[in-house]
Amino acid sequence: MTIKEIQEEIIEDFELFEDWMQRYEFIIETGKSLPQIQEFNKSEDNLIKGCQSKVWLHAEYEDGKMKFSADSDAILTKGIISLLLRVYNNKTPDEVLEADPYFIDKIGLKEHLSPTRANGLLSMVKQIKLLALAQKSKNG
Repeated sequence: MTIKEIQEEIIEDFELFEDWMQRYEFIIETGKSLPQIQEFNKSEDNLIKGCQSKVWLHAEYEDGKMKFSADSDAILTKGIISLLLRVYNNKTPDEVLEADPYFIDKIGLKEHLSPTRANGLLSMVKQIKLLALAQKSKNG
């Protein structure tokens, strides 16, 4: 699936719910399927700066694709990073860098988060893109 197709699928998922309480529950459930980060990757280097909660993000490069794993000490934040990884995981560095995560605005996620969580969301997107940029630089 393309990044656009995945984002459209997420938007459709959110349209199934009538209110934000149901959407929060969905986000939390989504976090339970997060690709688990290895304990040794829960390091200071992988901690995302700018998040209210602790969020670790690790990236590997395999077969031309970015492979992300993550974790958080907060269930809602874990769900948010899980949504982002659903979009960006197993994509090339170029695809990650070129993709606009428009689904965030379409589902109204930023507006339904506290200001500190909304800043954390932007920090997560920024870190994913920085990891893709670093990989692209390594590839030459």
